[in-house]
Amino acid sequence: MKKVTKIAETASSKVKLKKVRVAAYCRVSTDSDAQLESLEAQKTHYENYITSRDDWEFAGLYYDEGITGTKKDKRPELLRLIDDCKAGKIDFIVTKSISRFSRNTTDCLSLVRELLAQNIPIYFEKENINTGSMESELFLAILSSMAEGESVSISENNKWSIQKRFENGTFKCSYPPYGYDWDGEQMVINPEQAAVVKEIFADLLSGKGTHAIADDLNRRSVPSKRGGRWTATTIRGMLSNEKYVGDCLFQKTYSDSQFVRHTNHGEQAQYMVKDHHEPIISREDFEAVHALISQRANEKGIAKGSDKYQNRYAFSGKIICGECGDTFKRRIHSCTGYKYTAWCCNTHIEDKSKCHMLFVKDDALKQAFTTMVNKLIFSHRQILKPYLEAIKKTSADDSLHRIQKIQTLLAQNTEKRETLTKLLTQGIIDPVLYNQETNQLLSQADSFRDEIEALKNEVSGDVTKVTETTALIHFCEKSAMLQEFDEDLFERFVKRIIVHSRSDIRFELKCGLTLKERM
Repeated sequence: MKKVTKIAETASSKVKLKKVRVAAYCRVSTDSDAQLESLEAQKTHYENYITSRDDWEFAGLYYDEGITGTKKDKRPELLRLIDDCKAGKIDFIVTKSISRFSRNTTDCLSLVRELLAQNIPIYFEKENINTGSMESELFLAILSSMAEGESVSISENNKWSIQKRFENGTFKCSYPPYGYDWDGEQMVINPEQAAVVKEIFADLLSGKGTHAIADDLNRRSVPSKRGGRWTATTIRGMLSNEKYVGDCLFQKTYSDSQFVRHTNHGEQAQYMVKDHHEPIISREDFEAVHALISQRANEKGIAKGSDKYQNRYAFSGKIICGECGDTFKRRIHSCTGYKYTAWCCNTHIEDKSKCHMLFVKDDALKQAFTTMVNKLIFSHRQILKPYLEAIKKTSADDSLHRIQKIQTLLAQNTEKRETLTKLLTQGIIDPVLYNQETNQLLSQADSFRDEIEALKNEVSGDVTKVTETTALIHFCEKSAMLQEFDEDLFERFVKRIIVHSRSDIRFELKCGLTLKERM
């Protein structure tokens, strides 16, 4: 019999097994108290579940509150989980069920395969599916489809319920716009925010543009609804929001069968409820604002109710030929199977012998503008601030201060007219006195506007330069580098483009600066 000698293991021969880094994902579909309690229970469960295993290492807990499961791009924590997986921080994922992970079959399978490509399986507790086992994929697809069907069914039932509340006027707008709070039963005015809403409407009626209004609010650090920056788009949305006159238009948007949300342009029925809540803005001022916006849109050739320009684009009328001085026209060019947009000198189009300027591509102009703006963002302290100080020295400071004072008086004038309208509605003053006082205020407002115009002419445009330069500096101080062309930004700051050649163009800014850019 052969002798067998046992060799005891030594410290050096011991191999320490690497622990599996396990993360958990949780989600609740609503932000109700009951659901949030469920979320807390899930969090506790998974933390204990993972840490109880000696071969597992707790790699974090990822959870989304009150967010639908139909679209992965609407869940920031799920996306963060995926990013951490890609960064090599996680080896294994556990979650309660397929429906908690995703109710969209395509997304679910896509995520599973994306993670498996990185050797990261997912374990679904309820269904007892470990995606590390390839035979599980068919079963997973079936169950995901069932979850998606459940989501569609829930969605349709919810839509029906909401539709009925729209029809009988009992639907509650529990997420009010800026200027209102929700007290649990109805929308109530937030006095501090309401003052800002009135200011926005008054500013537009006094002649300010939406960009200027947004810039002013950002300069004063007035908090927005979500605490972010004010934009011209936000201001335009508020100016067109019927809720500020006390009405509610329901079903402005709708979701299709793929859970994608769309603006309702008549595809679905809409429901208007008059005098739904206390107004912030009078109907007269609301209508006046809409009339002014429509007037400005007509002047710019913009279609009401559309995002498209009517025979007009961002560059329309703003590109000037450096050779002949004529404007450029937008054209579509074809080249070996593909089409592209270009801008051509009108004179060159009519007679090439009179102007030799070649066309420039639309994309090249947009890229040049983006580059120019990014240069300003990077070096505004060296370019814009010295320029601002220089034009301030030559401007009439007294006139500038006077204009600012008159603008304040104009806003107060608007507020007084609003107060008179409210007193008339409440029956506190008689119509004769209302008409007398209102006419006086309207006459005073006209005088204010005339004086502002006269002062602007008096200082020969320096006030405009100061205002525009200040606005541009504020933008550069707060903004990150542009990744693509911004049409609103171009409209806001550029007066015109002068093309000297395909490789030499000049952006003439509203602040008075002309900046050269090579394409």
